[in-house]
Amino acid sequence: MGRGDLTDTEWERLRPFMPVSNRRCGRWRDHRQVIDGILHRVRTGVHWRDLPDRFGPWKTVYERHRLWSANGTWERLLQQVQAAADAAGEIDWDISVDSTIVRAHQHAASARTDPPPAPTDSKGDEALEHQDETPWQSLVGRLVEVGAGGEGLGRSRGGFTSKIHLSADGFCRPLSLIVTPGQRADCTQFVPVLEKIRVPRLGLGRPRRKPDSVAADKAYSNGPCRKYLRRRGIRHTIPEKADSRAARLRKGSRGGRPPGFDEERYKRRNTVERAINKLKNSRAVATRYDKRGYVFLGTVTAAALVIWLRA
Repeated sequence: MGRGDLTDTEWERLRPFMPVSNRRCGRWRDHRQVIDGILHRVRTGVHWRDLPDRFGPWKTVYERHRLWSANGTWERLLQQVQAAADAAGEIDWDISVDSTIVRAHQHAASARTDPPPAPTDSKGDEALEHQDETPWQSLVGRLVEVGAGGEGLGRSRGGFTSKIHLSADGFCRPLSLIVTPGQRADCTQFVPVLEKIRVPRLGLGRPRRKPDSVAADKAYSNGPCRKYLRRRGIRHTIPEKADSRAARLRKGSRGGRPPGFDEERYKRRNTVERAINKLKNSRAVATRYDKRGYVFLGTVTAAALVIWLRA
C-alpha cells in the first residue's frame, strides 16, 4: 500500500457501495486500484499521464473518474459514508457555511463544449444500478445554471478562478459542495448549499436535510437568507452588516427588532474554515486543473470523501 492509498478498513467501508459490472461491457479494472490512482492524483495534482504504473493505465483511471463525476457516483459514496456516521451519532448538526476561491490553472481553460457522458454510455449502467432517487442531472445541473459555459470558471480579483461553496459539520467535515465561477456572490448559493445537504438513513425513513443550527459570516447577512432559515425553522447565527443596522435604526420602530446573535455559537464557525483547509491539502483542489466543471466537482467530492473516511 502506497502513501495516501485506501487502507483495508477504508476500502471495506466503500466496497459494498461500488458499482457492479453487468458483464455486457467487459470486465472492469479493480475498483480499489483505480480509486487509489484517482486519490493519488487528487492529493498530488500530478498530470493524469504521469500516474505511477502501479495504478494501471492512466486513461482507465481518468475515464473512471470522469464517469463517476458525471453520474453522481462520488456524491453517492460520500452520502453513504455520511449515513454511517449519522447512524452512529457521529455528526454534529450545528453546521457552518462559507466559500473559498480556487485559482484555475491555465490548463483548465479551453474545455470542449460536448455534454457530460450520459448514463447510457458504456459502463454507465453499472454506476446507476446503485444510484439513489437523486437524479443524475442534479449533480451537474447547478454548474449549468451558473454560466461561464457551465464550467464554473470566472474572473475575480484572483484572476481566472472557481469558487467552492460548502457546508461543514461541527467536526470540520464537508456536508455539501457546489462549484461556481469565482465572481459569484456567496449569498446567492446559500440556499442551494443547504438544499444539497442530504444524509440518507441506513434503515427506513427519509434522508436528513435539516441541520440543528447554521452559522455564517456577514456575506450571508441579507433578507432572503434569513427568511429562508426562518421558514425552515433553523436556528442561525449571522452577524448584521453595519449598513443594514444603520438602515434599520433610521426606520425607527418600523425597522423591526435586531436579529439575534449568539457570540459563543459564532466562535465555532471556524469549523468550516478548517474544513476548507483540509480540502485544500489536496493540490488538485487548491489549484483547479480540470477543464470541465462537473469533473472538478467530482475531484472536490473525492477529497471530501477522504476527509470523512479518515476523520
